[in-house]
Amino acid sequence: MNIASFLLPKEEVSYLQDRMTLKQGLERLHRSGFSAIPVIDVEDRYVGVISEGDFLWNAFYCDRKVEGTAKRLERTTVREIIQCGKIKPACIDMTMESLLELIRQQSFVPVIDDRSVFIGIVTRSVILDHFIRQTAAPQGGAAHRERRRQ
Repeated sequence: MNIASFLLPKEEVSYLQDRMTLKQGLERLHRSGFSAIPVIDVEDRYVGVISEGDFLWNAFYCDRKVEGTAKRLERTTVREIIQCGKIKPACIDMTMESLLELIRQQSFVPVIDDRSVFIGIVTRSVILDHFIRQTAAPQGGAAHRERRRQ
């Protein structure tokens, strides 16, 4: 089974550019409605995933005496606060077993090509839906045959 069949392409995914300011990133994250989204660089390579918590911890631990929150949000980039390596990407030619191991630990898996270019995501819900349909199909067929016999 090929993981490309589960891929939500980059064009349909909310993501951030690593050069965005924290203000821009926080606004886009809020508009997306998600609690975490992928981050890419100027060459579309996968950098990592940033979450609401990353923004929160940055605001919590930053020394506010140095400069105000509003100025910091406009001067600091997303790349400066992202925790690289926290969410592991899948390579497009990864085995289904390896993808399942990642999706077990993450609600979505960023997918990259062999040059580390971000090409989309695979969500846990898409994988679960696939296996639910697979297991429900034979049962539905048997139930239908049973009703026809009656």
